[in-house]
Amino acid sequence: MYVTKSPLSDADQKTVAEALQGALVDLVDLSLVAKQVHWNVVGPRFRSVHLQLDEVVDTARQHSDTVAERASTLGISPDGRAATVAQSSGIGKTPEGWVKDSDAIGVLVDALGAVITRFRERVERTDKPDPVTQDIFISITADLEKHHWMFQAENS
Repeated sequence: MYVTKSPLSDADQKTVAEALQGALVDLVDLSLVAKQVHWNVVGPRFRSVHLQLDEVVDTARQHSDTVAERASTLGISPDGRAATVAQSSGIGKTPEGWVKDSDAIGVLVDALGAVITRFRERVERTDKPDPVTQDIFISITADLEKHHWMFQAENS
């Protein structure tokens, strides 16, 4: 079997692999949380929140592909399986059933906040071992922070 050889040292590859795998799990779970809430949101702001949730899903899915492909590029096998995501996610429990629009906003503010915190940690951890991966994380963090800001503004 052909496996891509990483240009990173073994120690750096381990650090970057952990960061990329964690990022992949966070992004896959974020897309699932946002879609679950999207399907179940109700209330006077239904339409705007419903559409805003799809924007988060699109962002998370696009970036999860970028992260997984970066891992593959470095010879790291990405794992986005449902069991791995369920076991490894740091996002809190998503409510079951219908979700009032204001509660939906709160769920996304919390989920995005948790993911952003971990992405900022990954930005720091990948500074020396792999500035290319760090740059990807910086870009993702900026996009997630924009969504976070927009959802927070909904509850102001």
